[in-house]
Amino acid sequence: MTITIALNLAHLTQLDLSPAVEAIAPILTAPNPEPYHNQIRFTIDFPRDPTDPRELSEIPEIRLWFLRLDARYPWLPFCVDWSQELARYTAMLVPHQFSRTEGIQFNPEALEIFITTKIFTIHHWLEGKGVKNYGKLQAMTQTLGYGLEDQFLAQL
Repeated sequence: MTITIALNLAHLTQLDLSPAVEAIAPILTAPNPEPYHNQIRFTIDFPRDPTDPRELSEIPEIRLWFLRLDARYPWLPFCVDWSQELARYTAMLVPHQFSRTEGIQFNPEALEIFITTKIFTIHHWLEGKGVKNYGKLQAMTQTLGYGLEDQFLAQL
């Protein structure tokens, strides 16, 4: 049940969240969000000069759109396809640099704050829906190169 959110230049430059709002609506009304775990992907059609070396996450208009999306749905990383989208989604929100040899390099402190905030937010959201599957939270952080201690989750 992959959900694709298609974005174009107008959506991005006008901060129009309507494609996401429409795609995310079923998640909001679902009694259990677990079937939507790892299901959202984005296609981004943002025309640019072929000589523009920037990654999509380095384009201010695109980053700003994702910042607005994350402010509205702060639990969304739970639903984003971790294998295809989580690193890019995170790059839209967390300061980083690209290395030709090592790929994306997140600012470590900013990444730690992002992950911790998302764990608190997603845990609270899942708990409100009656879901107590903390293994997925640990898996999400591992996808971003972090490990969570069971003891930390037990304190939540």
